[in-house]
This record gives sequence, structure tokens and C-alpha cells, in this order.
Amino acid sequence: MNNLKERQRYVHPHGTSTKGKILMVASSPAVSSQTGWPIGFWAAELTHPMWVFEEAGYEIELVSTEGGKLEMDGYSNPTDASGYSTNDIISLGYLQKPEFNHLLEHTKKLTDVNHKDYVAIFLVGGQGPMYTFRGNAGLQQLFVSFYEAGKPAAAVCHSTTLLLEAKTSDGELLVKGKTWTGFANAEEDFADAAVGIKIQPYRIEEEARNITGTTFKVAAPFTSYAIQDGNLVTGQQQNSGAAAAELVVELLSK
Repeated sequence: MNNLKERQRYVHPHGTSTKGKILMVASSPAVSSQTGWPIGFWAAELTHPMWVFEEAGYEIELVSTEGGKLEMDGYSNPTDASGYSTNDIISLGYLQKPEFNHLLEHTKKLTDVNHKDYVAIFLVGGQGPMYTFRGNAGLQQLFVSFYEAGKPAAAVCHSTTLLLEAKTSDGELLVKGKTWTGFANAEEDFADAAVGIKIQPYRIEEEARNITGTTFKVAAPFTSYAIQDGNLVTGQQQNSGAAAAELVVELLSK
């Protein structure tokens, strides 16, 4: 029996020119009308994909719904007193970099960019998108422009709320005929039970399953799960960002 196993993966040499720019979009700070909490983006859904993209040789530009300074959801901050994300050493590492913190302080508004300048788009989740991505015509138009140009168009966790409404130029829902994922009902149940209140104003899985002509799938709660269907890539929740990013890199490598 041969027990030999080998594995090789490209890692971009430090200091060399990049393969192109990937546009990452995060929610600007908001306040939840459901809980009254300040909300924003989830750290791991930015940092884990960013690490995958940078290792593969891509440069990141981060924009937001309103521009300006971003705030991460408290529980996603590895230095938060709650300890919820203490083990997120990738986010902890990025927070030590002055360049990363500068990135969070100074974002362009998403309407100030052109898809032609980037090779892919990646939507960052968190609680903020449930308010700032839903019904956002500018973001829908930007995301669809990548998709219709044949570029990887990715969304994870609550950022997949955009796909409940985003339509292509022919007026059809982008997810028509597609298989995709997003934050699951079982995960919402867990979060609600943990804090003792209903956190979200609506649930992505519930609304997605009411859409005809599309297939919404979820895996076991909080496992890493991502789906690529054509050039649409989706990830289930905060533990799925790296997997979704890897699918984007695979598409870009073809």
C-alpha cells in the first residue's frame, strides 16, 4: 500500500506585481432596527478571503455602501471582551497591520468604482448588509455588472441578501436557475437563542425558499460551505469566506 501523498499550491512571491485587483464590498456602520445595536461587517468574512486572495497574488480594494470609516461587528473582533472570536488569528494578524487599519478608516463609496478595473467582486457579510445591502440598487447594479461580464461574483453569509432581489439586464433574478447558499435558519435559531431575542428583521433562507426557479442549499450549521454555479459564488456564513474565496481564485485561474 502506497502511503505517499504530495500537495502543491501556488503562493505568490512577496513584492512581485499582482495578478489584478479584487473588489471587496462591506457594509458601512448602521443600527439594527430589530435590536438597537450598532452593526457593521463581520471581520472573518473580510480577512479570511483577503488572505486567500493575497496568497494567490491579487490586490484588494475595499469599498463600502456609504464610504468612509468601517466598523466590524463587536463579536467578530478577536480582541472583543466577549471572547467570541478569540481564535480568529487571521483577523488578529490583520489588525496588527497599519495598512489594514488604514483600509478600514478610508473606504470609497461603492458607486465610485467601475467593474472594468477589477477581476472579481466579493461581498462581505455581517449584520449590516441586512439593512444596507437589501434594496441597494447601486450595489445590485455593480454586482450584476461583474456577473454579466463573466467575472467571478461572490457573496457570503448575510451579504447574500442582495441575491434575493438582484436582477440581470433582462429583468430576471440573477439566481434564477442557480444553486446558491447563505445564512441558514438553523444558524439564525442559534444566534437568537444565544442572546435571547430575535436578531434579524427577516431570514435569508426563508425568503430564498419562496423564490421559484432557484435552488437554495445549506450544510450543517457553521461548517465551511461554499457553492460555485457558473461565475456566481456563495458562502453560507462566517466560516465559509475562505472556501468561497478559493472558488473565486479557481475561476480566475481558468
